Amino acid sequence: MAPLNVLMVGTGEYTTGFVGGGASGSDKKVGVVGLTLFDLRRRGKVGNLSMVGTSGSKFPAIREHLKKNITDFYNGLDTSFESYPANDQRDPEAYKTAIDALSPGDAITIFTPDPTHYPIALYAIERKIHVMITKPAVKLLSEHQNLIEAAKKNNVFVYIEHHKRFDPAYADARDRATRGLLGEFNYFYSYMSQPKSQLETFKAWAGKDSDISYYLNSHHIDVNESMVPDYRPTKVTASASKGIATDLGCVPETEDTITLLVDWEKKDGSGRRATGVYTSSWTAPQKAGVHSNQYFHFMASKGEVRVNQAKRGYELADDEAGLFHLNPFYMKYAADEEGNFAGQGGYGYVSFEKFVNGVQALKEGRKSLDDLDKMGLPTLKNTIATGAILEAGRRSLDEGRSIEIVEKDGQWSLK
Repeated sequence: MAPLNVLMVGTGEYTTGFVGGGASGSDKKVGVVGLTLFDLRRRGKVGNLSMVGTSGSKFPAIREHLKKNITDFYNGLDTSFESYPANDQRDPEAYKTAIDALSPGDAITIFTPDPTHYPIALYAIERKIHVMITKPAVKLLSEHQNLIEAAKKNNVFVYIEHHKRFDPAYADARDRATRGLLGEFNYFYSYMSQPKSQLETFKAWAGKDSDISYYLNSHHIDVNESMVPDYRPTKVTASASKGIATDLGCVPETEDTITLLVDWEKKDGSGRRATGVYTSSWTAPQKAGVHSNQYFHFMASKGEVRVNQAKRGYELADDEAGLFHLNPFYMKYAADEEGNFAGQGGYGYVSFEKFVNGVQALKEGRKSLDDLDKMGLPTLKNTIATGAILEAGRRSLDEGRSIEIVEKDGQWSLK
């Protein structure tokens, strides 16, 4: 089958590594989406590539950034792509023109602010375009369920980019849990943070369009959901701290750190209950040594798992940055002995390749949408509990009360 044509929706840090007129100051200086797809094109799995943003004036600088930091660094790796809108235009709805230029069976990636995920995804799905969405899938449970129905109607694969499912340590812990080696789910605690500098990167939407729970708690809530398919969440109580982000110029409603307390119950009616606690922050110290602290503790009736993926045992020190901890297990940016990109085994890259493979399997008739769900991939169906918890957490903060999650005959609601 012909390689998959892909449109990249969103031109920011995660797609290109280009932020504020230059390379990002984070660990994604050359991005993730573009670099991965350029390499998948080199390998013959991806065909034509295009990219769409809201302002075409950024594209000359983005192309120069990609040439300098990818093409010239990785043995001439092709970074060409068609862009929308034109260099002299600004168009917030340019994604429609770009999607209309695709054919049924092509695909898009969506790495844009959270409130835009739903309209972009729905527009693509209704035109029989396969979709990868960065987490969180959408902000509202109702939108999540609408996308499930639309994807089923149009027989397209919608995949949520929950890359932590493919972190080898996290994946091994999940496999042990789902095979019953650890016993019945009892307690889960997670923490994930990023330094205050991210508030500068995200200043256009931080606290206005979304919050740190949607952005970071989504990782570990999804990991927990994937570890306990026999359990469902029933209640969410949220708490938040404020003050640091607003001191830095963010809008008054911006929370610094958000914690969600979630009640879980086993689906078989046995009365078994479990507790999940998920904390995320984007106000960690600037010089913490890691870009993202990330760890969890899972306790069950026969055993427990503790995973700390902040410090991977790989330390680097230099005169400018001092001591910091690298994570090549996510994206390995160093070139191989011949100067080529060599990060195909990183779980950030693996996440994209699994999406491409899933689309091709569906198009070739080797897999159905139900088959892809059963593979444990982060599909819409397999991430609905995460979506319910995230919206319930937001509502709990806004309304000052606990929010119940109700699931009946496959339909979910909050009350």
